[in-house]
Amino acid sequence: KPPPSQRNHHTRSRHNQPTPAAASSSSDPPRSRRVAADPSMAALGSKLAQLQAKACEATRFVTRNGCAYHKTLIEKNKQFVVQPPTVEKCQELSKQLFYTRIASLPVRYEAFWKEADQVKQLWRNRKDLNVEHAGIIALFGLELYGWFCIGEIAGRGFTFTGYSV
Repeated sequence: KPPPSQRNHHTRSRHNQPTPAAASSSSDPPRSRRVAADPSMAALGSKLAQLQAKACEATRFVTRNGCAYHKTLIEKNKQFVVQPPTVEKCQELSKQLFYTRIASLPVRYEAFWKEADQVKQLWRNRKDLNVEHAGIIALFGLELYGWFCIGEIAGRGFTFTGYSV
């Protein structure tokens, strides 16, 4: 055998497979060290494994319970099913919904300005506010802030980390 410094690192094993040393260059650390050296990649791999496990669990659940759930749902809501359930009927209903929403815009526009006028009137007479009205306004503001926070959490992928509290 030649001394270790003169050995060819690209030799084949007895099964004609490249040795681990031949698979990567001598300057690269082994794959396990590269993953461990980058904690964000390890965390990403962990999250990916969790996501894959959850997806498999959801698939199994739907496979087991999907048909029964569908039948139950249709039975409970059969009064809303339009017969015959064809693609053409669905397209017709879609158009009806769209144009019904368009037709309701003027009514909603008027309702918006009516409420805006009430808020303006309330602001003009703010000195006449009693504690009950002030409490209702404060609770409404708190509710708006809560919905804003929920939207922020949803926007960050439903995580609580990364918030400055």
